[in-house]
Amino acid sequence: MIPFGSGLINSTWKVQSADTSEQYILQKINTTIFKQPEKIDQNLQQTGKYLAQKEPEYHFVQPLPTKEGLTLFVSKTGTFRLQPFVKNTYTVDVVPNTSIAFEAARQFGLFNRVLHGFDVNLLQITLQDFHNLSLRYNQFQQALVRATKSRIDVCRKEIRTLIQNEPIVATYRRIVLDKNMPLRVMHHDTKISNVLFNPAGKGVCVIDLDTIMPGYFISDVGDMCRTYLCASDENDTRLQQVEVREAYFTALAKGYLSAMKNLLTEREKGLFTYSGQFMIYMQALRFLTDHLLGNPYYPVNHPLHNLERTQNQLKLLKSYQQKESHFQMIVEDILTEEKIG
Repeated sequence: MIPFGSGLINSTWKVQSADTSEQYILQKINTTIFKQPEKIDQNLQQTGKYLAQKEPEYHFVQPLPTKEGLTLFVSKTGTFRLQPFVKNTYTVDVVPNTSIAFEAARQFGLFNRVLHGFDVNLLQITLQDFHNLSLRYNQFQQALVRATKSRIDVCRKEIRTLIQNEPIVATYRRIVLDKNMPLRVMHHDTKISNVLFNPAGKGVCVIDLDTIMPGYFISDVGDMCRTYLCASDENDTRLQQVEVREAYFTALAKGYLSAMKNLLTEREKGLFTYSGQFMIYMQALRFLTDHLLGNPYYPVNHPLHNLERTQNQLKLLKSYQQKESHFQMIVEDILTEEKIG
């Protein structure tokens, strides 16, 4: 049994059976984060059953049952599950090129598509308010009241920028109030390491399904925009390097829309580029809120780490906003090309 993967929440190991050559993935669920892991298990069972009936060719990585038929094993040492290891696949932690960006986006779009007919009301909420931007903005406002003067003094510029971008929150509130905005089965964690690729660099399936929940399509598209478009990650303090890349956005849009173009409503299509603003801004809010409160949530390497992360995300947001109108033209061109084709 050896540690496996780069995930930061659950503990993961690759194991091999003693009597055969079969390999598996063993995970210990972090019950500090996922306080009711049985909800994850129920979601996987429900969606797995649906896909087996409606989309049997879709590669869905599902926990294996114990001899007693349980797919979640609870012991004194923790809560565990065992999954098959998908042979001849690999993951990456950084998007290396536009081809991989396209394939990853296509896989997440395909995941949304194959579960399009699934009743989202059957899903359990595994992380309450995970992508609730209104809540994140309220938490930010509360942190401004609770924070010490010294903490506020060092980040007045960032506070001002977040407040100036409050219209992003207003748009989100309108989305939530729009009864015609579809609630879909969303993955909610579309970072590149949650896609399996084959040796030819083609996407096989998505993994890490703990955050399958009802949501809006902006969650999955937005998370890809936040994490695929920049060569630097959120810890890079070289702000001059923090820029969005048009070619990667084009690849992302083409990949996702190749799977979802016929299912998105006209309202959703018009919000495609807003998705990037939504997620980048929310992450900036969360980082600065954490800084203002003394870093209780995100692990830090030094006292100003979360402030530096905020600065990184605000630079990314500015870069994205500068190109957003052009990005929307790219989306419209892709949709037009697909209609003609």
